[in-house]
Order: sequence, then C-alpha cells, then structure tokens
Amino acid sequence: MRCDLRAQLQEVPTRWISRLRSFLTADAVTGSNAIEGFRVSTVDGEELIAGERDVDVSARNRDETLAYAHALAYIQSLCDVTDFEYSKSLLNGLHWMLQGHRHTSRKPAGQWRSGMVYVTDAGNPRSVAYTAPEASAVPDLMAELIGWLNTDDGSPPLIRAAMAHLDLVSIHPWADGNGRMSRSLQTLIIAREGVLAPEFSSIEAWLGLSRKTWEYYQVLARRGREFRPDQDVSEWVRFNLSAYHEQAQAVRARFHRSGQVWAALTEFASRENIDERLISALHDVAMSDRVRRSRYEQSEGLSLQQAQRDLRDLVQRQILEPVRRTRAGFYIAGPNFPEAILEQARTPVTVTDPYEN
Repeated sequence: MRCDLRAQLQEVPTRWISRLRSFLTADAVTGSNAIEGFRVSTVDGEELIAGERDVDVSARNRDETLAYAHALAYIQSLCDVTDFEYSKSLLNGLHWMLQGHRHTSRKPAGQWRSGMVYVTDAGNPRSVAYTAPEASAVPDLMAELIGWLNTDDGSPPLIRAAMAHLDLVSIHPWADGNGRMSRSLQTLIIAREGVLAPEFSSIEAWLGLSRKTWEYYQVLARRGREFRPDQDVSEWVRFNLSAYHEQAQAVRARFHRSGQVWAALTEFASRENIDERLISALHDVAMSDRVRRSRYEQSEGLSLQQAQRDLRDLVQRQILEPVRRTRAGFYIAGPNFPEAILEQARTPVTVTDPYEN
C-alpha cells in the first residue's frame, strides 16, 4: 500500500500535493502533542507552522506546536542524507529542538537525565505506572541503542522503528519529552527507509486519536512497571503494524479525496469564470473548513492587495463568507459554495484493522 501511494504521489501536480504535505505535517505534530495534553486542532497547527500569528490557541500550546514542528522539519531534512548516522549528539539535538524552550536546571533539555524518572498512572497521578532505569545506566543503555540503530540486522524497517520507539521510551533518557522523542525517532527510521516522506510515514496522528492514545498507553503499560529488555514484544509489534496500516489507509483516502475535490473545484472555477489561482483558496475551505488571506497570498505568490481583491470578489459572489474572530480573520464557505463539493470533502473515511479477524 505504501509503495502504491508513493507511485501515485509522483504522478500528480505538486500544487495540491504541497497542501496535503502541510496538512499531514500539522496532523503529526498536533497528534503527538495531544498525547501529552497539548491540544491544538490540525487546522490551527497548520496555520501556526505556516507562520500565522493570529491563531486562537494558548501561548503554551503555540510554543509546543512550533517546537515540535521545528524538530519534525529537521527529521524531514534527514530522510535522504547519504552519510547519515545515529548518535548521541543527534538525539540530544532533536531533544533540544523539542524541549529547549522549557530548559531548566531541574529538567535540562538536550542532555541525559541525572536523576530518577517515574511515569505516573494516567488514571491516578499519585500512582507510579513505570520506573525508568537508574540514571547511571542511561549512557550505556543509549550507547547500546545507538549502536543497534547504526547496524543493519536484517529486520524489516517498520519493526525496527517500532522497537526503537519502545526501547527509547523504556530507557527514558531525558527528564522530560521522552514520549515525543520516541515517536520522533520512529518517524525518522520509517522516513529513512525511503518509501515515503516523513509526513506520509508518521503514525503520530493515528496515535493522537483519543481511543488510540488510550490503547497506546495500555499496550505500553503491559510491558511492565520496570525496564525489561528481554520481554515478549509481540503485542507491541502488532499494535504498531496495525497503526502503520490504518494510518496509510487514512493518508491514501485523504490523498484521493483531496484530488477529487481539486478536480471538482477546477470545473466549478471554469464554469463560474473564476481565476484558476483561486482554486487553492477554495480547496482550503473545502478540505479544512477555512482559508486565511495570508495563506492564500503566500501559496500563490500574490501581493497583499491582489489577495484581498480576489477574496473580496468571492465574498461579493457569496462563495465565501468572512469571519472576524481574530484581528486577521478568515473565510469560510458561503451560501453559493457548491454543496456537493463540501459533502465530497467531508465524507468520513472507513479504516479497517488488518488484524481484526
């Protein structure tokens, strides 16, 4: 399925694929952050990552979104580096990108922890669900993990990625941010496989779904309350293989739906004598429920005045409707936006578990 999707991505115009890429990147960032309690919608996350300042989110959620997006951008840049290798510096550097804005002497970013770390029970914060290895054991455990990451042992990349995730989160080498770092490492390993870019490979959005987050924590909890490197990991591997498959189904469905909506909007624009450049704005409204002037201006390389004029024309024709909840505002579908295209864009995706039977 992943190879088929790669072939299909190479055959379509980059204009709307770039929009799919930005959505999937934001989906991965917001999904992984949601697991840690930082809740931002994918649309808000996408706008924050694009540089939009007037997004209605808390300062803390803004900081966490941008930090994780920064780390993921670096991961995206590493997927095809020829002389790449895993190292202590790489992992600590990624950790600094993720946690540097919260660096303190008690919880330092970018360096192994110096004290004990406990994971509390999600249902009872006073109860310890997992006790990480002693801090003195972390350097040797991480050296062993990094050595394994740099050795090709012949195991399938998807399983290696899942096991790296489990090993890193079990070692818990940092004072904070271990969950997101473990999921980032998994994304990096899958991306280095070379089949799909990181934004198409990550299962972080899937893990961020509330029901899947609960399952994720349950599967991790059944690995035990202490570090056990020689345990049976078959359940963990199966859980991750299901995640890869279901996320691939969801990405493929959005890819197809996005293309269908783009084609339908192209016909609509031609029929209604709407300039072709406005299709990107209409596509954003259909797929993400809104578009901002700044995003349209940037994506089409327009001047401020041209972007304002284009969107004002669509408002006058009641195809779009302005919303002024923030200083910048945005646009949503108006009464004359084709309802059939909105229904097509909002059709729910059917995803099946390959191991259900």
